[in-house]
Amino acid sequence: QVQLVESGGGLVQPGGSLGLSCAASGSIFSINVMGWYRQAPGKQRELVARITSSGRTNYTDSVKGRFTISRDNAKNTVYLQMNSLKPEDTAVYYCAYDGIGLRYWGQGTQVTVSS
Repeated sequence: QVQLVESGGGLVQPGGSLGLSCAASGSIFSINVMGWYRQAPGKQRELVARITSSGRTNYTDSVKGRFTISRDNAKNTVYLQMNSLKPEDTAVYYCAYDGIGLRYWGQGTQVTVSS
C-alpha cells in the first residue's frame, strides 16, 4: 500500500501562481512514476504532468511552459509549480503514484482560478 498526502491549492487570480506538493509513504518502489491529474466539473480526469524516478517528465499540451513538475526522491515527494494560471485550470488536482502496475491516488486538492 502507498499513501499519498497532498498539500497546496486554493484560490488564485488569473495570472497568479500556486504550488502543490504530494508526499508518498508506505511500500515505495525505487522505480516509479508520480504525477498530477485534474478533474474539472463535468469532465473526465486528465493527466497534467508526470515524472519518473529518473527525472523524465511529460506534460499535457495546455500546461507546457506554465507548469513545472519536480520531485525529491529522498523525501518521496512530488511538486507541481503552476504559473500563469488561467480560469480553465480550475479543477480538483490529484496526485498519483504508479509502481509495478499499481496506481494509487491522493485525496485531491481544489485549485480555483478566478477574479
